[in-house]
Order: sequence, then C-alpha cells, then structure tokens
Amino acid sequence: MENGGSVVSQPSPDGYEEDVITKETGTSETEPSETEMAKAETSKPEPCDAEPKKAKRKTAKGRRHRRRCHQDNFASFATYFRRVLKQVHTGLSLSHEAMNVMHSFVKHMFEQIAEEAGSLAHSSKHCTITSGEIQRAVRLLLPGEIGKHAVSEATKSVIRYNTRR
Repeated sequence: MENGGSVVSQPSPDGYEEDVITKETGTSETEPSETEMAKAETSKPEPCDAEPKKAKRKTAKGRRHRRRCHQDNFASFATYFRRVLKQVHTGLSLSHEAMNVMHSFVKHMFEQIAEEAGSLAHSSKHCTITSGEIQRAVRLLLPGEIGKHAVSEATKSVIRYNTRR
C-alpha cells in the first residue's frame, strides 16, 4: 500500500492490476478484461429511438415510371423552326448558326414576355398568369404591326386549344 495516495492497487496472480480499491469510498471496482470488452463492442444493442424498417412494396413490372424533369430535357426550338419554315417557304433551310441565333432570340423574347406578364399579374394582385396578361405583355413589348399580328395568332391558337379540350 502507498502512503498518501488515494488509490491502492493489488497485483493479481497473472501480473495484471484488475482490482482497484479506493481508500476514500472503500469500494472495489473491477475493470473488465479485453475479451469482455471485445464481446461488448460486437454485440451493441440497437438504439430505441431508431425508426423501424418499412416493408418494401411489391410493384408490377410495368408500373415503375420515372418522372422526368422537364426543365433539363428541353433541347431547342429547332424542330419548330423547321416546321414553320416548311409551311412558309418550301425548300429553304436554316444553317446551324442561324438556328442558334433564332433559338437565342425566341428564348430571350419568351423570358421578357413571361417577366412582363408576371409583373402585370402582380400589379393586379393575381397569383396566376392568364392569357390576358400574356396578350397585354406582347402588346407592350412588340411594336406596331408585329405586335398586332402576334396577338391575333395567339388568339387563334388559344381558341383552337379551347375547342379541342
């Protein structure tokens, strides 16, 4: 035993200090052996607050459908430019560079019209952009005859859409 120390250890027959006796409390603590610690680490209990695993639902082979993200699948307006050009001028075609210029122009005009229609809907305290807001935005953005022509073509398209519904 040590003088002035609070912990007195007694060596065990195999040379390890397993029993530790504290003078102050008079209690004895036994340290677990390495094999007991290894067993405790391998067989840890599952936490109680873990959610139970849900059973997998079986589905028919043909019923698994992935929804596509429509924003990323948009390639260009090229197919529509070709269709309109075929209707207006048969036999003519657009070069790749002209197709890129037309695509940029149409995309820019779409963004401008959508922004203007959104601000018109916001100023009239509506949450939805309707065909009326689009029509007013086109009249504001496109000058003169081209604006009138665009509005008349759009009106025809909306009427055609509503009759086919």
